[in-house]
Amino acid sequence: MQSSHAASAVSAAFDDTNLVAYAGLVPVMRLAERCGLARLTAQKVRLTGAKNSAGAAAHAKVTSIVAGMVAGADSIDDLDVLRHGAMPALFAGVRAPSTLGTFLRAFTHGHALQLHAVHRRFLAQLAAHTPLLPGASDKAFIEVDSTHKRVYGRTKQGAEYGRFKGIRTLHPLLATICTPTSRPVIATVRLRRGKAADSRGAPKLVSEALATAAEAGCTGMRILRADAQFYNAGVIAACRRAGARFSITCGMNPSVKRAVLAIDDTAWQQITYTTAVPDPDTGELISDAEVAEIPAYTAFASRKKSEQVTARLIVRRVRDLATPAIGEQGELFPVWRYHPFFTDNPAPTLQAEREHRHHAVVEQVIADSKASALAHLPSGHFHANSAWLILWAMAYNLLRAAGALTSAFHTKATTATLRAHLVRVPARIARSARRITLHLPNNWPWQHAWTHLFDTVHRPPEAA
Repeated sequence: MQSSHAASAVSAAFDDTNLVAYAGLVPVMRLAERCGLARLTAQKVRLTGAKNSAGAAAHAKVTSIVAGMVAGADSIDDLDVLRHGAMPALFAGVRAPSTLGTFLRAFTHGHALQLHAVHRRFLAQLAAHTPLLPGASDKAFIEVDSTHKRVYGRTKQGAEYGRFKGIRTLHPLLATICTPTSRPVIATVRLRRGKAADSRGAPKLVSEALATAAEAGCTGMRILRADAQFYNAGVIAACRRAGARFSITCGMNPSVKRAVLAIDDTAWQQITYTTAVPDPDTGELISDAEVAEIPAYTAFASRKKSEQVTARLIVRRVRDLATPAIGEQGELFPVWRYHPFFTDNPAPTLQAEREHRHHAVVEQVIADSKASALAHLPSGHFHANSAWLILWAMAYNLLRAAGALTSAFHTKATTATLRAHLVRVPARIARSARRITLHLPNNWPWQHAWTHLFDTVHRPPEAA
């Protein structure tokens, strides 16, 4: 491909007041309206006592930030993408980035909890209006994980040296919900100081995530999946109180090691993965392993009896290929690496192992966050960044719901793909007889998907 005209015959001017760069915001924010984002914010978020009228019209400011994140904004200044061309003809109440920054800096811990309540109810409405979590009435998985977000400002509140030497971070904790046939959505998030322990606040977050899952239609079996840092009595107790099951990696502590080494050689079952999976210790791709089970293992035996838990200990072992062969005959006995997890999942052993390994889907959400709104935590105020994190979770769930309404492909696509296909579509606005028509590019590759989303959210709501 090459330019069709000489350089001297091409010019540019930013002067068209009838163009918009993000026509996909029209159906996506219409979906947000149908699910009550503005109404819920007006009911729950009250920034009383905030200076400079920062708390006024909280619903308009929250929807402006969510819309900016849907369009790809990853900083407060980037929210200015909402104020160009004919956007004022399509949306009312768009606020300037300076106003939105003042709004975020007015947040306290209590106001962040109010925003959490909005997020929780908004997710329930999205699940009720879209096929966001198919099969949730049968089985749903709740994943818990943490991540570190590097920050550079020395005065940024809560930024500390934690796990990574010489790197100042903040430490978000998040929980997601998925079903065997759906992509994960975000149940709840928490922002913590950089040196906070991975499991700090996890039992409370697990309780909230399980309750949110129930509100979002997960009325069947709920299974919490987590890595070894969340293997503690508090997390499992939270699952038991909520009537949920658990599947948590437990690592090779001395008690588990004794139990694993006592497994008879005849108890191991061969498992072959249809696609190679990375080994959690070495990162090498493996396609074969062996699995065995201890039906009744008692965890936390050193605690008082009421805190001890007896359930299944399922162990996967893989050959330790890093150990070199000795002599011409190679190894006399195979060397194994063991990966145990503790669970009360009632599924057969091999199915329970496959389901537990699928916990890695939460990493997709974390990677997605750092490629979008969490590329930065934009404020020096801790609670402003906490609010930003919650608003990103709302924008993420909104995009996932829009994708679920669009097509089978977009149901599973990443949010970056959803933005490229559905949101970042240029359009020219034409007005006639008090109606607005969006003229979009001819031969847009995803025209039918976009039109289906637009028609779905703009048809009259069904009678109650």
